[in-house]
This record gives sequence, structure tokens and C-alpha cells, in this order.
Amino acid sequence: MEASSVTMWLALCTVLLCLGLQLTKCDVTYDRKALIINGQRRILFSGSIHYPRSTPEMWEGLIQKAKDGGLDAIDTYVFWNLHEPSPGNYNFEGRNDLVRFIKLAHRAGLYVHLRIGPYICGEWNFGGFPVWLKYVPGISFRTDNEPFKLAMQKFTNRIVQMMKNENMFASQGGPIILSQIENEYEPERKAFGPAGRAYMTWAANMAESMKTGVPWVMCKESDAPDPVINTCNGFYCDYFSPNKPHKPTLWTEAWSGWFTEFGSPIYQRPVEDLAFAVARFIKKGGSFVNYYMYHGGTNFGRTSGGPFITTSYDYDSPIDEYGLIRQPKYGHLKDLHNAVKLCEKALLNADPIVTTLGNYEQAHVFSSDSGDCAAFLSNYNHGSTKRVRFNNILYSLPPWSISILPDCKNVVFNTAQVKQKTSQVQMLRTDNQIISWETFNEDILSADDDHMMTNAGLLEQLNITRDTSDYLWYTTSIEISPSESFLYGDKLPTLSVQSAGHAMHVFINEQLSGFAYGTRTNRKFTFTGNVKLHAGRNRISLLSVAVGLPNYQITGQNLPALFLDYHHTLTCNNGPHFEAWNTGILGPIVLHGLDQGGRDLTWQKWSYKVGLKGVEMNLGSTDSVSSVAWIQESVVGDKQRPLTWFRGYFDAPKGDDPLALSMTGMVKGQIWINGQGIGRYWTVPASGNCTASGCSYAGTYRPHTCELGCGSPTQKWYHVPRSWLKPTQNLLVVFEEIGGDASKISLVKRLVTNR
Repeated sequence: MEASSVTMWLALCTVLLCLGLQLTKCDVTYDRKALIINGQRRILFSGSIHYPRSTPEMWEGLIQKAKDGGLDAIDTYVFWNLHEPSPGNYNFEGRNDLVRFIKLAHRAGLYVHLRIGPYICGEWNFGGFPVWLKYVPGISFRTDNEPFKLAMQKFTNRIVQMMKNENMFASQGGPIILSQIENEYEPERKAFGPAGRAYMTWAANMAESMKTGVPWVMCKESDAPDPVINTCNGFYCDYFSPNKPHKPTLWTEAWSGWFTEFGSPIYQRPVEDLAFAVARFIKKGGSFVNYYMYHGGTNFGRTSGGPFITTSYDYDSPIDEYGLIRQPKYGHLKDLHNAVKLCEKALLNADPIVTTLGNYEQAHVFSSDSGDCAAFLSNYNHGSTKRVRFNNILYSLPPWSISILPDCKNVVFNTAQVKQKTSQVQMLRTDNQIISWETFNEDILSADDDHMMTNAGLLEQLNITRDTSDYLWYTTSIEISPSESFLYGDKLPTLSVQSAGHAMHVFINEQLSGFAYGTRTNRKFTFTGNVKLHAGRNRISLLSVAVGLPNYQITGQNLPALFLDYHHTLTCNNGPHFEAWNTGILGPIVLHGLDQGGRDLTWQKWSYKVGLKGVEMNLGSTDSVSSVAWIQESVVGDKQRPLTWFRGYFDAPKGDDPLALSMTGMVKGQIWINGQGIGRYWTVPASGNCTASGCSYAGTYRPHTCELGCGSPTQKWYHVPRSWLKPTQNLLVVFEEIGGDASKISLVKRLVTNR
């Protein structure tokens, strides 16, 4: 075949892929410069969009906005605990319809990077592992352990075979050009020693044996064996080099912002800094950049991990939680993508010649044999603009910026010069408010029925609940003699309860006596409070609450995560023997102030009950039993009633503006609309290092950041997908743990304008 014919055939292949037609099988390989698709090196921009963090009705619009923003590919994890909620029982419907999501990306002409894991971290409940996996006999997670490897291989094979059956790999004419096995494993490999290395090698070989026809990657794993490509995650990755000279330099997670936890400020990353990081990576030889996240979305129901990760997973992404474009981040990155693409030939066919232009200034020049020339002019000083001479022309470089010259003469883009106007967001109260409020009191006595199990001593929470509920009752009773009750008089006894996390309500004789909770960086906490006891039998009921199961741990300093130098101190991993981590009340539990001194209740007979009566009665669903004794309320503002269910109705507002609930007046609990779990809410105020300007600079590998919202609730609004609503009579159910004023809950719409 003549050279011209070959070129035409390759061009046709690319066109067919962009049209989303599954007619042409494409060859995907790599060399030291880039991924090679049908013989052509490519610089690719990708964005993370996680299918279960939005709704199927949103997917097509999100994908199209990604394409319009200059992306070439969509990146997503595969969520094991959603797809296999119990062993051998699979769910790929609704928000779990992975195949439909990938086909929509293909139809839009985009590639896909499928990050199977199946450990994902991702601030997702249990790191994406199904909880049943913890109870497989003899299992030890993410190490050279046969029960774990068997389960992991079975699930990975299931996903790969599903993709093959649907012709989803590029080798079959589909959009998947990369797959990932494991996730950020290096810290655990080092902790496990030889067993970690053996497991890592096994995982790579297992993945390669599945013959997908596309490369596999391992992010943050410097020892990834050939032919698996090791890749970088972080705020900056220009320091990164692959572990073999024949592998390309890929960035699987360029962090667009940071996640939010209840009680923390909201972290933002200015787009100037993100664009600077990406341009710096490209000029150092990078050829694939994936933004984590491009659309963060929502942790619906009980899917958020952490613990204490908010329902919102906005991540300060170019497309916000509600699916709206966030400017200037979206537009400025689009301009960056366009500028880099103008340099693609020179970048992929030449190595840079680096010239020093000053103390903090450099030029990276790419000149190919075919005559293409591109230059990146950098100013690493973050305090002042610098004027430099390059090719006998003067250029002005703003602080902490890179200028891109596709022809080595004319600047088409500078990372610090933003042309787009900033999005102005309004959350406006709609006229469609909640009416017909009714209440139902969670019966604390329901924690003492025939279905409770008993044990001498305290049991770990997850062993009992298996994560079927956030809630577990621990109940015991103590006898107080008349002499003891008179002894303490006006000075009440003190109850001390130590918990492994995450939150706890204390009831004495069915009366609320206190509430305590931990934090994401220190889940353990101790409740200490005075309790009112009477002569005779007293019942102590402790309601332990999980707020998302751990998905990783932070090592090093307990600083806001955005300020940590990732490749030195921050690890997104569960630590060795993650399956052994504990949740719930493990004691000791001691009562102080009686005539006998401290009375240790830890090894008494304790009774356990999983969940809430309201959940058993399906109160969050439109199909709840008709016998529920809801009480019609003209005023629902009693803030003193703990463990209360609220029910109201509302009509859907007209139009297509995204909607949310404002939970002003409430404290902590969960929300359902028409039986769909909106998520956990908690109006705990944010605290942090907010400055007057809101933004700060943290150093060479610590990005410009903004901390917002200190003093206000970390999360004010809770996304209500339009597709979950009916025109009229939508059912809203709220379970409030502490007590609140439901009359202040309002439905709002999100409006974004640029000015």
C-alpha cells in the first residue's frame, strides 16, 4: 500500500471514531513520547466524570460540555460496591449503567479511560469495596492474599468481559483506549513489603492476561512492571518521570480543586494555577492530562466515604455539581487545550532545548525536522512580572505563568491571563415550597424489642450492620440503689464513652443526654457528660452513627489536605489491613460519681439493634405503609425533638434550572425525595485558615488555594435532580437526628451568569 493510501486509511479511522461508529478497530500502543493511536502520537486531554455521581439524564449534556471544552477523553472509576452489592448479584441499571455511559462518550466522539481498580479511593464509601468483601474468610485486602485476589480477579474479569461483549475497547472499534488496574498502590506496597510487591506484580500480570488490546496503567506506582505504564496523580506532576524510558508521561489525576468534608472550609483552586501546572507538565514531556474532577457531582444516598465527606462532590470542577459551566475555569482550560494542540506536532516530534532567560525564567523550545517550532516561556517567580528576550523579541511574563508560542514567535495563551468573566451564582428560593408537613417520632423504645441481639461486652458496629444502615443502637441497663441516688444530690454522675467513630447520641431513660462526634482526621472521640439517673433500673441507649466508611487515611501533618505536598506526605490509601479498621462504640464506658466510684459498664450485657424504625417502615418511600401514625403539624419548628421524621410535599418548579434543598433550620440527618436518597446533611459550621482575601500561595509544589465559607455551614444546598421529580405532589422525607425547624427548609434553583 502506498504511503498516501496509508495516510488516508488512518484519517478515515479517526473520522469514524469521532462519528461514534463501531466499524473500525483502532490500534493503541505507546512510546516514550505519547500514546499512539493508529500510528499517530497524540496529546490528549481527559476529564473525570463519574457516572453514579450524576443521573443518566445528565450524562449526555455533561459529556457534550466536556467535548466542547476541548477534551479528547472521559475518565471514570468502576464502582465495585454499586455493581456487586452482594456476592454474585450484579447491578448495572440506572445510575450504575456503565455501558450506557461509555456508549454516550463514544457517540460524542470521545475516548474513554476506564479505571477498573477495583479499589478506587475516590472519597467513596469503603474505597469502592463492597462491605461483604470484608467478611470473606481469611481475607486481607490489597496484598498477596488468595481470597482477595480471587474476588478481585473475578470482578475485574466481569467488567472486562462486559466491555468486550459490547465492543467497547478501541481494539474492537470502541472508545476505551486505556484501562487502570489498582489505584495509588505504592504506599501500601511499601507497607506490605515483599507481599505488596508480589501482589502488585500479580495484579499487573492478571490485567495484561485479559487481552484487551489497549494499554493498562497503574497510577502512583513507580514499580509498575512492563508493559503496564506508571502514571502520576497530584496538584503538580512536572517532576514525574515514568519508570522506564520507553513509557510515555501520563497524568491520571490533575486535581482541579479538592473534596469537602463536613466541618471544613470549601477549597478552591484558581484556574491560573491549574493551567500553569498543566502547561508545565506538557513542556516537560507530558502527553496525557486527566482533570480530577471535570465534573464532580453528588454523593447521593450513603455513598460518600471519608468519613465526613459531604454529599456535594463539586471539587471546584470546570463543570459544577449541578452540571453548569463554571467560569473562568472551563473557558480558560479550553483556551489552554487549543493552544497546546497548535503545538502538537512539534511537541511530539522533538525534545526540548531549554534556555535560561533569567533567575526564574526559562524557554523550552521544540523544533522538529519538518520545520515545526513551538516554545513555552516560563516565569516561576510568584511575586513579579518579568520581561525577557527570546529570539530577539521582548516578552512580558506575569508571575507564576507560562506563555505558549505555537510558532516560536506569537503568544497565543498565557496561563495567568484569563479572558473569561467569572461565573456569578445565585441560589434563588422558588415559589414551589414544601407544604402539608407531618411528623413521626422515632421510638427510642424500639431499640428494646424481640429482634435485638445481646452480647456480654461491646461489638464493633460494621460487624453487626454490614453497612445496611448508618445507625446501630447499643443498649444496657444499670441498677441504682436509693442510697446512691441520694448521695450525688445536685451533683450528677458523669458518663464517659469512648467511640471508634463517627458520631453518637446518648439517651438516658429515653431522654437525650448528649451528642458527640469525631472528625475525618481523628475519627475516635470520647463523650463525657453528666447524666440524670433515678433509684432503680435505668436504661442507657447509645445510638452510634456512621458518616461514611473510610476510603483512605492521611499520613504526615494534620493540615488541610490541599496544602500538603502530595508526593511527600499525602497518601490516598487505606493503610495495611484496611479490612480490620473499626467503627462504633468499643469502650471503655464508665460511670463516675456513684458511691462505688467508677462503674465500668463495658463488659455488661449489651443489646444491639440495627437501623431505625422509620427505615423499617420505609418512611422515605412513596410506598411506605399506610398505618404509619404521621401527625399533621401546623408548626414544625420544635427544635428540641431528636430522632424525628418530617414529611412534606411540593410541586416541581417550571423550567430546567437545577434545583437544590436549603436545609437551613435543620442540624443533621438524611433526605429522600420520592424514595430516592439525596444524601446525608449536616449543617456543622466550617472552620479553617480563611484569610481576608480568601486565597493564599503555598510554594513550588503546593498550589495557590482558596478557603471559603468559614463560619457558615460547610454545605448549604443539597442537589435535587430534576429527573427524580414529578410535576406535582413530590414527597420529601427528612430524618433529623438532633432537632430542627423543618419549616425553614426551602427549594431553591441555581442560576449562573457570567459578568
